[in-house]
Amino acid sequence: MTQYGEFVSTEIADGIAVLRIERPKMNALNEEVQEGLAAAALDLSRDDAVRAVIVYGGEKVFAAGADIKEMRTAGYAEMVKRAGRLQDCFAAVAAIPVPTVAAVAGYALGGGCELSMTCDFRVAASDAKLGQPEILLGIIPGAGGTQRLTRLVGPAKAKDLVFTGRMIDAQEALAIGLVDELCEPGAVLEAAKKKVAPFVNGPRLALRAAKASIDQGLQVDLATALRIESTQFAGLFATKDQQIGMDSFVENGPGKAQFSGE
Repeated sequence: MTQYGEFVSTEIADGIAVLRIERPKMNALNEEVQEGLAAAALDLSRDDAVRAVIVYGGEKVFAAGADIKEMRTAGYAEMVKRAGRLQDCFAAVAAIPVPTVAAVAGYALGGGCELSMTCDFRVAASDAKLGQPEILLGIIPGAGGTQRLTRLVGPAKAKDLVFTGRMIDAQEALAIGLVDELCEPGAVLEAAKKKVAPFVNGPRLALRAAKASIDQGLQVDLATALRIESTQFAGLFATKDQQIGMDSFVENGPGKAQFSGE
């Protein structure tokens, strides 16, 4: 286990890294937690042994948002600086180049919901609650809630959640696309491991290229996005896994390749 400050840690086993937040009682995302997440994400991004990452807050709560006591007396000038740094920290998690999944139990509210949306997938316990309640504090989401949420669920649903600040249950989150699958309470970490298991022995560089193509393509016009895809596609013909995959397909049929990750 590697510790990043008091509240954030990582543990790697069998190619899967668990990025854990543990700040009782509600995993409030204060500055120390934010910086720990960013540092951990950077280290995991550099580690070729890591083939998938799970972001996890425990089986009682994922993260109940920013530390309001810490923010309560902040002024505009201070928050301009802090808001940018908060987005940078979350962007570091979003930039992890391998498949990522948020294992959501209990509450994922405000910054907690935004953190879950930095991942490629979200697996939630069936009794989880999610939402962006910032409007109830007289502010708006500041760590991706107006942007990643809109890209996941569409503008109308995003406006509903952001304008009202209401919490939704896991079933509604699944129905609108904020969550990808549900599991029994108490089993979210195992469900998340099951979700990423198919990627652990997959073609590492092709998975990275696929993630980069999709994520970068969302930020640009279609013509530019297609050029990004074409460049990533061609580059994979310099990898060992491309040869392994195509040789296996010709000789043994689809889905039987044993990739090297190179």
